[in-house]
Amino acid sequence: MQSTRTLSDRFFLVIKGLGMGAANKVPGVSGGVVAFVAGFYEEFIYSLQKINSKAFKLLINGRFKSFYRYVNGRFLGLLFSGMIISYFSVSKILDYLIVNYELYVWSVFFGMIVGSIYYINKDFKDWNTKTIIGLCVGIIIGCGISFLDPAKENDNLWFVFFCGIISVSGMTLPGLSGSFILILLGNYVLLLVDSVNALYDTILNIVKGDFSFTSDPARIRMLKVLGVFTLGSLTGLITLSHILSYVLKHYKSVTLSILMGFIIGSLGVVWPWKETLYKITDEGSFLLDSAGKKVIENYSRFLPELNSETYIAIVYIIVGILIILALEWYGQKTRKINV
Repeated sequence: MQSTRTLSDRFFLVIKGLGMGAANKVPGVSGGVVAFVAGFYEEFIYSLQKINSKAFKLLINGRFKSFYRYVNGRFLGLLFSGMIISYFSVSKILDYLIVNYELYVWSVFFGMIVGSIYYINKDFKDWNTKTIIGLCVGIIIGCGISFLDPAKENDNLWFVFFCGIISVSGMTLPGLSGSFILILLGNYVLLLVDSVNALYDTILNIVKGDFSFTSDPARIRMLKVLGVFTLGSLTGLITLSHILSYVLKHYKSVTLSILMGFIIGSLGVVWPWKETLYKITDEGSFLLDSAGKKVIENYSRFLPELNSETYIAIVYIIVGILIILALEWYGQKTRKINV
């Protein structure tokens, strides 16, 4: 599936990676939706599926160029570069926007999910009993996940590894938010805030030539947690890609209908009009993470009043829909050029 890519294609692939990375960081939003609507979801899944025993044999034997071509290395490299850049830049901006303009940010995401549903349904013609059942199953599971109560934080390394496997679902399953799953598992702050902050602080220490962190048990523990979580994420990414590659090849219509159901079910998570519920300590104060932010426990949703703020939010929902339509247009243009 390796294809010749222009400089413009490479640039936009990095931008798509930025979009996937930012979406994966936000609870309730799935990076897989970005891949789906932008027209590179199947290439993404099939490229990951190439990371198999044959790829490892090429790597072990020193055939690096063959390995690079076999796994569609240029595509994956550019995409993951965008995700990594996003993790330390765009996602930080999103954190600020959610804190200061929460309603409008969720409105844009809600619009993007609505636009995604339109996009997938528009070209889906294979409606029958099986695909309708698949759609309903996807909606039920998506809604069920949306309204679960979160568990308590758990830094057991086996559980952290499991969290890595599950959380990466947001990249491979459109509509299933990996970040929201981590909230439900109780480890969102531990794995996406505390451990990342520990890595950031460690990198700064190393740059300054300060290695005192090596004698800090708490820091070392956080780095171990991040390492195990990353290993679990890679395991989940490769495993899920093989499963999805198989089902897309043999049961494409049913799979797409279930994914569409997931996306519809996720609307409950990104509903703009909700009150954020924060975790409370035994002393009755807000539980804060290492960055001093209040730890999210869940959301309480409500119907909006008709006022100027609501009308502005509706405008942002429309903006979200237009973003997806623009991605769809670009995806169609890219596919025509590659054909």
